[in-house]
This record gives sequence, structure tokens and C-alpha cells, in this order.
Amino acid sequence: MMFKRLLLLLLFSFSLALSAQEDLFARGYFSDGQFEKALISYKKLHSKNKKNSNYFFKIVEIEKLLERYTDAETRLLEALQEKEDPELLVELGHNYQLQKDSINAKKYYTQAIATLDDNPNNAYRVGRAFETHSLLDQAIITYNKAMALKSSVNYNMQLARIYGEQGEVEKMFSSYIDFVQDNTSYLNTIKRNVSEFISEDYNNKNNVYLRKILLKKTQESQDLMWNEMLSWLFIQQKDYNKAFIQEKAIYKRKLTSLRRMIELALIVENQKQYEDAIKIFNFIIENTQEIGTKLSAHLKVLEIKTKIAHPENYAEIDLIYNTIFDTYGKTPQTLDLQISYAHFLAFYLDDQDKAISILKNTLKYNLYKSELAKAKLELGDILVLQEKFNQALIYYTQIERNLKNSTLAQDARFRIAKASYYKGDFKWAESQLKILKSSTSQLTANDALDLKLLISDNRAQDSLQVALTKYAKADLLAFQNKNDAAILVLDSILKDHKTEVIIPQALLKQALLFEKRQNYLSAKANYLRIINDFKDSILLDNALYNLAELSVTHLTDSENAQKLYEELLFNHPDSIYAVDARKKFRALRGDTLN
Repeated sequence: MMFKRLLLLLLFSFSLALSAQEDLFARGYFSDGQFEKALISYKKLHSKNKKNSNYFFKIVEIEKLLERYTDAETRLLEALQEKEDPELLVELGHNYQLQKDSINAKKYYTQAIATLDDNPNNAYRVGRAFETHSLLDQAIITYNKAMALKSSVNYNMQLARIYGEQGEVEKMFSSYIDFVQDNTSYLNTIKRNVSEFISEDYNNKNNVYLRKILLKKTQESQDLMWNEMLSWLFIQQKDYNKAFIQEKAIYKRKLTSLRRMIELALIVENQKQYEDAIKIFNFIIENTQEIGTKLSAHLKVLEIKTKIAHPENYAEIDLIYNTIFDTYGKTPQTLDLQISYAHFLAFYLDDQDKAISILKNTLKYNLYKSELAKAKLELGDILVLQEKFNQALIYYTQIERNLKNSTLAQDARFRIAKASYYKGDFKWAESQLKILKSSTSQLTANDALDLKLLISDNRAQDSLQVALTKYAKADLLAFQNKNDAAILVLDSILKDHKTEVIIPQALLKQALLFEKRQNYLSAKANYLRIINDFKDSILLDNALYNLAELSVTHLTDSENAQKLYEELLFNHPDSIYAVDARKKFRALRGDTLN
């Protein structure tokens, strides 16, 4: 008895293996266009497994491809006598359509749709069958009829996809919105699908369609999901003030978390829309009950204000810092604000002694080494500002030793290399930068590679390193916020070292300083000189991208920006700027963006 069972099991396993192999052969023949062989294989498979409808429909598909319409018709009619399957009706109608018999085709399509009267659940199979044969109008009728007959079913996702294929964008948006109304867990999926059809242009017709639909929803319903969708749309359009209005409406209704508002503020800051960012961070300050959130928002406001300030605004910023310290004290809780204030004092108010005093006091706090390391980094930077390089190296080295292999340690090592570079000890700096090229922090690794290439290229060409020494001096002056003096030193490099490899680097550095000084035409001239005179320079993609950005933001020359982005994409596809350039090029060209 046991032997018989084992034999049956072996025979069954052998049969399954043969069937799987035959299935593999059948699919291979079909994909290679060997339809006669595929038909034979699928008929064998179907004869062994009548319950597998996939084999049956594959036979019908191949018979249609071989224009054996009579065989397909006979097969479908026989199947319909055995079982009233609405998919068979669609297939029969399609068989007639291929023979240009539109009357019979329409007859069977109508019969297939009519089966929904008795069973609306047929809609999925009937609609899918219509879609398979690109009979999109019939699929639309099918899905709409099912939803009219049975309110609990929702085929709006299928309808949205079909409308998208037909180019009926407004109907597609409406279907997506109607779907997500009953399936809120799909909200992010819907955003992703919709994003393929909208652009950054507020007046783009697709943006107008979606905005109109969402505004209508906010008027008809109290569901905050529509406000969230509107906020998302405004963010895609970079209309941050309108997004802020929607987020305020959401917060005032929920009165719970400010998480969404914080995310918006960070997006706006990242997009350099500083005035809007300040407004949002101030709203967070006014409405949060959490001291940590309030202090973080204060810090953001002050850092942004400092970034965009002119010297006449410095006294106001100083007052704001001290007002916060009067309220919350100089304690471990305000450590980040104290570090920021020390930076402001040293680099903007030229009061390094007071800055150092504040930072040294924070080192007495009983905090984690990683927290204190942030204060030590700033202390080192201020000492570099004062050109007290050896003292700066003490703090940087402490961080590197205390927090081995951390991002902060790698940052400290980069600053050690940078300090050596400022001093003119290029060989030592280069040896440190070689190690940092493989840093786990991508930003540190990129900065280290850039500085290493600058040093190695110029050391190889100029044994005395005259030009490199001048450039390091200009770099230090820029670090010290002495931008005018840095520009003059770079001028001397451009005048006295015309044939050396450092020229493109000097032009790029000077252009960035010109931009800081809002001397945009001079910056443009430098970028153009790199583009026109140094076509083999590794900085060419930097110049193309920076000039494109400058053209959009300050020179109101979008047409030129579009050409520059296109040139970067065509000639420098591996550039680190390629992804951003492609997106911005498509936006300027008026494409819908993903």
C-alpha cells in the first residue's frame, strides 16, 4: 500500500514537471512569434487541464493572430453553451470586429455589458477584457454601469487609467479624486499618478483642471484631505504662500501636530523662498507648545535672516538672539542657538572674543560628546577665522579622536585638511583629503575630492605653488566674509597666471563671490569665460548649471537658461547637476513633470 502511494506521488510529480516544461515551451514559441507551434503546445496543455481558462483564451488569441476566425468562433460558441461567461462574449465580439463585422461585434459587446444587470460584479472581468483589446469606450461604459447599479463598488481607478490613455485629463483627475474619496490609503499613489500630468506652471491647463476639482471638493466637504491635496498641488507649483494658507486651515481644524507645517517650512527654505519660509517658521513659533520646536523654529528664522541680511540689519538680529536668551537662558536647551549666535558674532559682527567665550562656556555642560562636538567645530572655525590655525587644529583633532568614524569626525578631519591648505601646507592637506574621498558622508567626500583635485592639479604644474598659494588666500578671505578682498586676490591670479590650470577655478570662485555681492553681470561674464575658453575643464558643467540658475533667478532670461540646461544634459550626462538640470529644462520647455 505504501509502495503504491509512493508510485502515485512520483507519477504525479513527473506529470507536473512535464506540464511545467510544456508551458515553458508554449510561452517561448509565442514570444518568438512561432504561433503554429505555440497553438499545438497550448492545445495539449488545455486538453490535460480543461479548468485552466488561461490556456483556452491563449488558444483563441493565437487563432485570431493566425486569422483562423472560424475556428475561434466555433471554439467560443461551444464554450458559451457550456458556461455563460461574459468574457467569452467580449472575445466573440472582438473576433467579429477583426473580420470587419461591426454589427455582430456590437451585438456581443452589448450582451457582455448586459450581464451586469444580473451581476454587477462581472464588471471587473468584462472591463478588463475590453481593455485588453483597447476597446476603451466599452470599458468606460462597463465600469460606469457597474457603479450605477451597485454603489459599493468603485472602478474609478480603472476609469482614471483609461481617461489618461485617451488624453481626457480632466475626467482622469475627477476619477482619481472620486476613487481616493472612498480609498484614502491610496492618497500617495494618486498624488504620484497625478504628478505625471501637472507642471510647475500655475497656468498650465492640467493644473487648472486639478485645482478646480479640488476647490470644488473643499466647498462640498469638510474632509481635510482636499486641503492636503490643494497644499500638495501648490507646492508642486512652487506657490508656497497658497500652500501655507491651506496648511493653516488644516492646523486650525485639527489643532494637533505642526508636523506638516514644519515639513512645508523646510521645503520652502530649501527652495530659497526665504521670506515665505520666515512667515511659516514664525507661525510655528506662535502656535507650538513644545519648547524644543519653538527654539528650533527661532534658530531657523535667525539663520535665514542672517543669510539675507545687509550690515544695517545686524543690530536687529543681535537683539532677537539676546531676547531669546533673556527668555530661555543660556542653557543646554539653547545650545544650538548659542552656537549659531557665536557664529553670527564672529563672522558678521567681528566680535570673535565674545563668540569664543560663549562657546567655551557651553563646553562645561554635561552633554553627549556629539553635542559638545558641534560647539568645538564652531570654536575651530572661529580660530581659523582669526588665522590661529594650530589652536583650531586642537579642537578639530579632539572631535576626530572622541567620535571615531562618525560623520562629525569626518567633518572635523576635512576641516583639519582645509586649515592646512589655508596655511599653505598643501602636501599634508592632500594626504588627509585622500583618506576622506571614501567618507560615508557624501557631502564631505565630494568636498574632499574637489579640494584634493585643486591641490594636486596645481602642485603638478607649478612646483612653487605661487598661484595655488594666492588661491588659498582668496579662499580664506571668502571664509572670513571678506568677499571684496577675496575678489581682488582672484583678480591678481587671473591677471598674472593666464595659462595655468587654476584659472577656471579662480573664475568659478570669483563668480560665486560676485553673486554674493549681487553683481550678477560680472558673475555671468566669468561663467561665460569658462564655457567659451575652457571647454575641457572639469568645471564646465558647474559653469553651465550656475549660469542657467543665474539666468532664471536674477537675469530674467529663461530662454538662455533652457539652452544652458540642454547643453549640460547633452554634453555632460554624468554631471552631478544632470538630474536637476533635466527637471528644470523640462519645466522651462513646458513639459508635464513627474
